[in-house]
Amino acid sequence: MDTRQLGTDGPFLTEIGLGTWAIGGPWDWGWGKQNDEDSIEAIQRALELGINWIDTAAVYGLGHAEEIVAKAIEGRRDNVFIATKCGLVWDENGNVTNNIRPESIRKEAEASLRRLKTDRIDLYQIHWPDPNASISRAWETMVKLQEEEKVRYIGVSNFNVPQLKQCLKIASVQSLQPPYHLLRREIEAEILPFCRENGIGVVVYSPMASGLLTGKFDPNRLAPDDWRHKVSDFREPKLSKILAFVEKLRPIAERHGKTVGNLAVAWTLRNPGVTAAIVGARNVQQVEENIGAAGWHLTEEEVQEIESLLQEEL
Repeated sequence: MDTRQLGTDGPFLTEIGLGTWAIGGPWDWGWGKQNDEDSIEAIQRALELGINWIDTAAVYGLGHAEEIVAKAIEGRRDNVFIATKCGLVWDENGNVTNNIRPESIRKEAEASLRRLKTDRIDLYQIHWPDPNASISRAWETMVKLQEEEKVRYIGVSNFNVPQLKQCLKIASVQSLQPPYHLLRREIEAEILPFCRENGIGVVVYSPMASGLLTGKFDPNRLAPDDWRHKVSDFREPKLSKILAFVEKLRPIAERHGKTVGNLAVAWTLRNPGVTAAIVGARNVQQVEENIGAAGWHLTEEEVQEIESLLQEEL
């Protein structure tokens, strides 16, 4: 599988990484029930197929996703690049709040190290900026964790350009993790150019729009506690328009023997400002299908065709 360097001096990551949001199982922003054995098999199959990094977060399943990652990679830790996140914490009732105060970040780092059963986190990221805490003090804490060799690289997720600039006044930012897909493109205007100018790697999440761009989405199959019930894209009248657009994409994918989901991922990877894409999977079958996006380069004509369909349908 093709690899790309994360930032100017970072590791070489496969252009597709495995996302573990859904395998955490139920929580306030979860995807419903998940079988742990399916999750472990999915992670192991992804590694067998050449994926060299896994993205997770402390809050996914309230710690459970990190525990599953540890079980899945037992005996092969040195061959896997692990990215996880801090800044979202929960209480005994499962209520999640934003907290990037130094003492919280440090406590979270130690907890993630224990759950992941490792002595270092390869990429540690602030999950979301906290309006009630100092970004500068948070970033200083991340730098200290790096100096102490508890983490190898440090990055952020869901930050805008002014917030990135606050971090850069203190130390370099290895990576940014923003949402990016055909239906959500706001990072193209300012964030991607800024990251390219400043040597910040960009690892995008939700390239298939959390299932909408897979070509298989069925709202009737969502679990009652699936977080997507809360989002307007997954409700009418927007949902029907989006699914009609997806059907128009299907012939383009089928010309290459690919799925619409593969097309969606390949579309994000065609942007020179993007280092890699996080693609989630809940079972071996999904992993094997998602791999089809790797190494597929859309032509300029196909990119323009997709753009025209997007303008016509949405």
